[in-house]
Parts: sequence; C-alpha cells; structure tokens
Amino acid sequence: MTAHPSHPLSRALDRATGARPIPGNALRHLPDSATALDVMIELIEGAEQSVHFENFIVRDDDTGKRFATAWAERARAGVRVRILYDSLGSRGTASGFWRDLRRAGVDVRAFRPVWTSGIIEALTRDHRKVMVVDGREALTGGLCIGDEWAGDAARHRPAWRDTMIVVTGPAVAALDGAFARMWSRAGSPLPEDEIASDAPECGPSALRVVEGVPGLSRIYRAVQLLAASVVERLWITDAYLVAPPPLFAALVDAARSGVDVRFLLPGTTDIPIVRFMSRGGYRELLHAGARIFEYRGPMLHAKTLLADHGWARIGSSNLNVSSLLGNYELDVVVEGGDLVDAMAAQFLHDMGGSREIVLQARRRLPPRLIDAPAHPPPPLPQRRTRRELKAAAAVALVQAAGGAWRMLAGAGALLFAVMGTLLIALPTITSAVLAVAAFGTSLGLAGYALARRRRRRESDAR
Repeated sequence: MTAHPSHPLSRALDRATGARPIPGNALRHLPDSATALDVMIELIEGAEQSVHFENFIVRDDDTGKRFATAWAERARAGVRVRILYDSLGSRGTASGFWRDLRRAGVDVRAFRPVWTSGIIEALTRDHRKVMVVDGREALTGGLCIGDEWAGDAARHRPAWRDTMIVVTGPAVAALDGAFARMWSRAGSPLPEDEIASDAPECGPSALRVVEGVPGLSRIYRAVQLLAASVVERLWITDAYLVAPPPLFAALVDAARSGVDVRFLLPGTTDIPIVRFMSRGGYRELLHAGARIFEYRGPMLHAKTLLADHGWARIGSSNLNVSSLLGNYELDVVVEGGDLVDAMAAQFLHDMGGSREIVLQARRRLPPRLIDAPAHPPPPLPQRRTRRELKAAAAVALVQAAGGAWRMLAGAGALLFAVMGTLLIALPTITSAVLAVAAFGTSLGLAGYALARRRRRRESDAR
C-alpha cells in the first residue's frame, strides 16, 4: 500500500525529513555488492556529460584502481568528473592516487581534512554514498569503494553484503541537488548548467530524498515515526546498531505491542566493540518479543528498514548516534512500488543464511544469549487485531520516555563502574590518561575558539 499525501503519517514524514515524496520513479534493487560495483562502472564508462560521485571510503586497492581508471578515461574524453571523498573515511588512500586523478582532469575534493579542520568540524563526517551520471541515473545506498565489497573468489574472500538502488526519474534531480550542496561545502559550487533538472516520470515509485545534516535528526525522527506508527511489521537490517535511548525504546515498545519486529545484524563485524554494544540491547528487545538474527556470511553492511507493506528506507545511515546526529548522511524513503516487495524477499533470504538469537533461562543468573535450536520454534502467540495494534501504536511515543531513562541509567551505571574500577586498580595510569584527555580537549577547544575569532575578524574586515 502507498500512503496518500494527505495521510497523517505522510504529512508527519514531510515535516520530520524536510522532504516531500517525489512520484514517478523507476527503482532497481541491487542487494549484491559485486553486482552493484559492476553497474557503477558500467554507468561511469557510458557517461557523456558528467559524473558526480560522493563516498565515505574510496580505497586505492584493486577496486579503487578500477574506478580510478574509469574516472580518468571519462575525464580525458571531456566528461566533467567530480569526486568528493571523506578525508577520515579514506585516510588510508595514498595521496598519489588522488594526484593521478587530478592529472587526468578529474576534479577531486576531500571533505574536511582531519588536521586542518576545527575540532568540532572534524567530528562531523561525510558518510554519504551517491553517484549521479549525466543527470539521468543515480545510485545510492550503503556501499563504499574497496575490495571488501568486491570480494575475491580466487582467495576465497566473499564480498560484503550491502544494498544499493538505481534511481531513474524525477528523483534523480533531488539526488544531484544533494550532491551539489555537499560539493559546495568542500569548495566552490557546481556550475548551474551541470546540476540535473527534473526528468519525466517513468515508474510507479514515490520516494523522499532525506539529507542527514548534523543536529537536524531527520532520519532519526523518520525512523521514530515509522516505529511508532507500524501495525504489522518492522524489519531492520543494520551494520552498526547502537540505537539512541529514545529510538531503542520506540523499537522495544513496537515489539511489545505485537508488531512483528525483526533485526538482521552482522554475525561477523569489522568493529568488534560495536557488536559488543549492540548485543547489550538484545535481552530487552527479546523480552519485548522482537526477533534477532545474526548473519552467518561475510560482513553485513546494509542499512535498510521495512515498515508494514508500504514503506522502505535505504541509505547510508546506521541506527547509531554518529549517523543519526553527527554525520552528513543520505537516505531515501520509498512509498509503495515493487521495491518494497523486493526488499522483503531479500530480508527473508538473508534470514535463511542467519542464526536466530534467543534467551536461555538460568536459575540464579540473568538469561543468556544462545543460538536458537534447530527444531522448529513453538507457534507464536495469538496476534492482536488491527484495532488493538493501532491503539498500541498511538501510545508508543509516550511509552518511549520510560525506556529512554532506563537505557540512560544503565549506560551511566556501567560507565561509572568502569571508571571507578580503573581508578582503584590503576590510579596513576588512569589519572594520567584522564589528565592528558582533559588538556587535549582544552587545547582543541581553545584552538577552535581562536579560529572562529580569526574568521569573524576576517569577515568583518571584508
């Protein structure tokens, strides 16, 4: 089902995301990372006017060199090729890689070099992934440029599991506009004649292009609205799930109210501490009735969400604080069309390659997390009626506050317990570390204040 523009949830999403649905688009689902990379290369090689490319990670490995060859060839042919990469995400890429691209005529920009940006600016990164070719086709999702996403069959290294979509239609102009705004944050703006104009409608899907900007919490609020409004299902795939307390409470309350809440998360991760933190919330989610699956294949890097049978979200935002509050992100929220069904089928396919995590009761200790037994699970309890689900959803946001305070209290207790233990066990070392951190923060803030004052004086002088 597709929500009518006058639907209360649709109006609420308009306000929360700062974006209205753009109808008439054709969407192609790319759940295989290696295939998505091939599609991107094919589009670059066929570019005739412009290539606008933005990504958090561009490596100088075999996959990165493959892209560099395609970019350089198009630039030499007179195509305007613009590359925007994040300097922190791509910190391991050699400077010679970018220098060779510039020599070939590619316009390359680094977003906020770590050592020359202010301390506050350096903490906000460009985590977006988008490519627009000739203003007619665009790709966005969670995929970066590196051998992890390409895989290597000869070395028995499977590709990371990620999701991208190809967009054709009027929404391409919105995606190109999003690129243009980030491009101008890293230097001079794009020429007006290079930004895509509206294309004719060519498909059944309406989508919102949601630009995550630090402090505005657009996708954060959108996910909270969807979690509070769903009546049937909420299926989430996420690479680094450490949801802020209010959002975590909304997810718990959705499961507690009878919604079919499922999480598909990595079983193997490139950041072990994040997996440890994610697992810290498993028990409360499982107690509430949610189901959690850990992917048994390679790293699961996709960031998607399905809400009931009419809404889907795909993009760069993970459900954690840095993505939802601190970084520049780019997501699309899709209403209706075949993409929702394709993503649901992919979710079920990924579940088949995952292990379900359940709770095992213990006599005197809290229940522990174990893999679900191989035999079929017992039948689910009787599900609530639609009217009961709607009534529960109406109070979900009110209930969220209680869960938020519980999460904050638990996190605070753990933090202070760890600090107290370290101060008792290793007082000298711990005190020295805290002192260095305090002085470092002081110097960083002082440098930031002086830089702001200098810029203000320069501005006044003009």
